[in-house]
Amino acid sequence: MATFAVILPAAGQSTRFGANKRKKPFVELKGRAVWLRAAELFLNRTDVVQMLIVIAPEDVEWFKDRFRPNLAFMDIEIVKGGAQRADSVFNALTNVRDEVDFVAVHDAARPLLASEWIDTVFDAAQQSGAAIPAVRVDGTLKKVDLQDEIVETVSREGLWAAQTPQVFRRQLLLDAYAQRDELNPTDEAQLVEQLGSKITVVEGWPMNFKITTDEDFSMAKVVLAALPKKTLKSLHPFTDEEP
Repeated sequence: MATFAVILPAAGQSTRFGANKRKKPFVELKGRAVWLRAAELFLNRTDVVQMLIVIAPEDVEWFKDRFRPNLAFMDIEIVKGGAQRADSVFNALTNVRDEVDFVAVHDAARPLLASEWIDTVFDAAQQSGAAIPAVRVDGTLKKVDLQDEIVETVSREGLWAAQTPQVFRRQLLLDAYAQRDELNPTDEAQLVEQLGSKITVVEGWPMNFKITTDEDFSMAKVVLAALPKKTLKSLHPFTDEEP
């Protein structure tokens, strides 16, 4: 059986999220913090042998104190984040054990998952060495200038919106980071693309969106009830409520 490590980046500044002035991964969504909902299905998998969450250095002690009851029931490593997302993921990647076959990177602010979705992208990565979920772009796209005026209509042909978890052979991701240079990627696939390596895209799931704004958070409250009930399993019996 192939083994996986999962990295949860949660070190961003959440500048577009204003709920209670807290960072989005740490806000409670129907009784459980967003990051817990993003982590729980991976923690329940037998093929996931290592979990790492990346926290901004200034938040580490607060995080340990705030989530002490949850962390007591979880085998998860806390890693200090860097200046950019890629720096944070790299910090965690260097702590992934050598015997791990694949690394999955999943946004800590993307809490609406189902087990079968993870199965799909994990299976695809084992077949090709690299796989990500993505959804087709269906709307009409407009390129807009600095004056907020339309410059042109952009063809949506072949355009997909990337999601996470993004899954790669561990050595492939290490090689991609070794060739990063000055690139500041917005996801890990961009780094692997730079190597010239092929990445499989599997059909993603519209519900698997990232919470970026207050409006996203409000939508997540509604969508949560539509997920398969098995995704809502509590990490331990004392803290979380079912919606």
